[in-house]
Order: sequence, then structure tokens, then C-alpha cells
Amino acid sequence: MITAALMFPALFALILLGLPVAFSLVLVSVGAGLVAFGMIGFNQLYGSFYSASTNFILSAIPMFILMGALLERSGIAERLFRVMNMWLGRLPGGLALATIAMGAVFAAAAGVVGAVEVMIGMMAIPAMQRARYSNTLIAGTICAGGSLGTMIPPSVIAVMYASLAQMSVGKLLAGMMLPGLMMVVLFLAYIVIHGWLFPPEAQPNDPPEEQFALSEKLWMTFTTLVPVFLLIFAVLGSILGGIASPTEAAAVGAAGALVLCIVNRRFNGVVLKESLAITVRISAMILLIVAAGTMFMGAFAANGGARLIREFIDGTGLGATGMIVFFLLVVFVLGFVLDWTANVLICVPLFMPFIRSSGIDPIWFATLVLIVIQTGYLTPPMASSIFYLKSIAPPDMTYGEMCRGVLPFIALQVLTLLLIVMFPELATWLPEKLVQ
Repeated sequence: MITAALMFPALFALILLGLPVAFSLVLVSVGAGLVAFGMIGFNQLYGSFYSASTNFILSAIPMFILMGALLERSGIAERLFRVMNMWLGRLPGGLALATIAMGAVFAAAAGVVGAVEVMIGMMAIPAMQRARYSNTLIAGTICAGGSLGTMIPPSVIAVMYASLAQMSVGKLLAGMMLPGLMMVVLFLAYIVIHGWLFPPEAQPNDPPEEQFALSEKLWMTFTTLVPVFLLIFAVLGSILGGIASPTEAAAVGAAGALVLCIVNRRFNGVVLKESLAITVRISAMILLIVAAGTMFMGAFAANGGARLIREFIDGTGLGATGMIVFFLLVVFVLGFVLDWTANVLICVPLFMPFIRSSGIDPIWFATLVLIVIQTGYLTPPMASSIFYLKSIAPPDMTYGEMCRGVLPFIALQVLTLLLIVMFPELATWLPEKLVQ
């Protein structure tokens, strides 16, 4: 068990030295595997790598990423932001409301956090700055809207979690729906209250707002929202209805995004090449970490890791509640060091045997884990969402303003977590009704 106890410190040391996460996992796995099995350990580790590489459910990930990449270039995002602003712009904090709403819609369509945040940020920042919104509200709104890709189905993280936990992808996506929508409502309510209390100052030389006739508004809304919602319905509906597997549904989504790209006259060789390049790059990164993480957990288990965790939990006297709190804290702390892929890879196989043996609903626990991971995206100093925003933010938006901007949304995510803890039915009712 000493080797198992040393594996995590060795992993973090390699990552902090700058070695990529996947290679850090492989090196530690090889060392621990040789201790457990000797030279035959290479055969054992290869078996773990091969089983992860041939996991059918994980083949949905490249299709979801391709769908998001094509949607980003289809022109739908610009039209959607315009439509949202057209309906919500007159409300307190109207542009911020439109940003959150667009983040929720594109999170459901794309499911990839970084892509959603960069996409909405590039459109929303100039518009919100022209309307004299504070940089803190702009930063918080864009980071929060982009992070919804974790909790709004279909989520790449959820697909990967379900695969590792040997759960139904459809049930997990159904369990995320109500908590995800509740989080969106809380975000919107906060922005309305903030906009009512602290409205942006209007100036005499501000350009007049664009005016539209009702018929024009309805036509723009119909032509923009219907294709997106049809795409979302085709992907989620086929999964939840048991019509298609996640991989098949993701392929339908990618094909639908390609059709939207062609219909909007944005498709050409450059767009296809860029979309495929992004898909290959991100998919290779995720799947290599998955395979390396499977090796790591196999070597950890072979060196008595599960017994080590059990003895620790029994020794500290943690009951079921204490164990859940401890596991969620581990996920949150690891989020400061690891990206979501490695975090899920390490924690899910480690925790699930204890969760199932304690009789805890795995869908409920998975929802809590995903909320904690999403909160980790926003929590300084190592917040992925802030780093994404920093890459597209104007020079006058400081890191301090970004950190202050995300704090209210972190509080709202914690509130969502507490509501799910107090009312588990929010995560468990829909899977029981929709997915058999």
C-alpha cells in the first residue's frame, strides 16, 4: 500500500514540473505496475490501455466536439445572440441575460466548455462594453455562461463520466437536466436584480437602439431558434428515448451541424479543415488522458489503493455523509491542479465502488460531482474559465476584475449544489420517468 500512497504525490510532482498530464499518468503507472507485477506489468498496463481505447461509448466524444466546432463556424451564434438581445435587451441587464441564454442554448448544442465560452465572449464583450456594463459583470457573465457546458446536456464530461462509472449515459443526462436549468434560472435572476440595482449609465451620444417590427422579430426568432432546437432535440431526444446510442446521436448532431453550416453559406474547405483539426486535437488529448488514467487506476488498485482508501475512511469514522463531503472536496481540490479530464479519470473509478457499496444513488452523486467540477472552472486562482476569457479579453479587463466577477456565480453554483443535496429528487426524478 505504500506504493499506492506515493502514486498521487508522484503524479502531482510530475505535473507541477510541467510534464503533460497524460505522460505523467503513464510514467507513474509504469513505475507502480512494475512494483506490483514485475516485468509482466507491461502486459497488464497494455490491457488497461487497450480496453480504454476500444470503449464504444467514448467514441461519442469526437462527434460532439465536431458538432461544436461546426456550429461555432456556422453563423448560428451571431444570429442567436442578435435574437436573444432583440427580446431581452430592454430588461435590466438585458445584454447579460442574452449572453447567459445563448450560453445555455449552445451548451446544449455543443457541450464543450471552452468552445462555448470563447464563442459567446467574442460577440458579447464588445456589445456589453459599448453599453457600459462593468467589466466585472461582463467577465462573470461570460465565464458563467461558458461553464454551462458542464451541466447542460449533452455534455462531453457526462458522457465520459458515465462510461467510467459504467452508468447509463441517458440516465445521467436526464439527471442533469433539472439542476442545469435551475442553475440557468438562478444566473438570470441574479443578473436581473443586479441590472435593476446597478443599471449601466446611458450617455447622450449613445446610438439609438435597433428597432424591429413584431413580424420581423418573430421571423428572425423562428429561423434562428428552430434549427438549433431541432438539432438539440435530435441529439438529446434520441438518447433519452432509447432510439439511439450516445455515439449514434452524436453523429446525428455532427451531421446536423454540417447541414446548418451549409444552409447558412458558411461551409468551405477551410471551415472543414479547421473543424476537423480542432476535433482531432481535442479528441486525442481527451482520449489519451482517458487511456493513461485507466492505466493509473489499474496500477493503483493492484498496489492496494482501494484498501488504502477504505482504511482511511473507516479510520476517520466518516459515515455516508462525511464520505460524500470528503469525495467532493477531493474533486474540488484536484480541479486546481488537473483539468476536468484527468479529474474525472482519477476520481470516478476510485469513488464509485464506495458509493455503490454505501447504497448512494449514483446519478445523484454524479450530479453533485459535475456541479463541483463546474464550480472549479470558475474558482480562482486556477480557474479554466478565467484563462479562456483572458485569451479573448480586451486589455482594459484585468485579472482582478475577472476574479471578482465570477464570485456571485460561484455562490449560485454552491446554492444549486445545496439544493440538490437537500432535494435529491431534482436529480433522480427525471431519469426514473424518462429512461427505462
